[in-house]
Amino acid sequence: MMKNYKKHFLRFAEQRQALKFGEFTLKSGRISPYFFNAGTFHTGEALARLGRHYADAIVESGIEFDMLFGPAYKGIPLVSSVAVALAEHHGLDYPWAFNRKEVKDHGEGGWLVGAPLNGRALIIDDVITAGTAIREVAALFAQTDASIAGVFVALDRQEQGQGAATDDGKAKSAIQEVQDSLGVPVRSIVSMEDIIGWLDQQPDREAERAAMDAYRVRYGVSES
Repeated sequence: MMKNYKKHFLRFAEQRQALKFGEFTLKSGRISPYFFNAGTFHTGEALARLGRHYADAIVESGIEFDMLFGPAYKGIPLVSSVAVALAEHHGLDYPWAFNRKEVKDHGEGGWLVGAPLNGRALIIDDVITAGTAIREVAALFAQTDASIAGVFVALDRQEQGQGAATDDGKAKSAIQEVQDSLGVPVRSIVSMEDIIGWLDQQPDREAERAAMDAYRVRYGVSES
């Protein structure tokens, strides 16, 4: 049975038009029956609610970490909202930080803003498309004594990444590729499977469900 926080998040995402159904051409060239854009959570109330959904999913995941980190730029408001939500709604007060895209050569200098990097950091981002941003963060962490505890995103599309298939002919998703290359768990608030299950509970949305099923058959990956 789907967790309540997942249902609430999907309803909220559609209300904010972060989650849309229709026909969308992705950067990969694939024609997707749905699209997710975290940029529509652009009010104070929406960002606060988004932070609470992340926080609920993070606590549910059981991943152990010592601090939070948000990759510039989208990860900056996300990590700050998650830190506030964990403190206010779960009694968990974690330090947080983010990186600068351009290293500052005056004042305090450096590429890091916020808490010093110590221990195990949980990376907060919106989605993983190719994994480029996460690998850039991993390269930054390699310069420190801190480590990456895991990565948390809003949506796992559960579809084939751009990498080559494995020896057994199975394609991997971008998230699976990041997990394998970094050796850390990557978790999400919801996945494509959750979206399909959510649509399945709404009898007036058979067409959208059928389009999602067809897309999963063509581009989906096995989680095993």
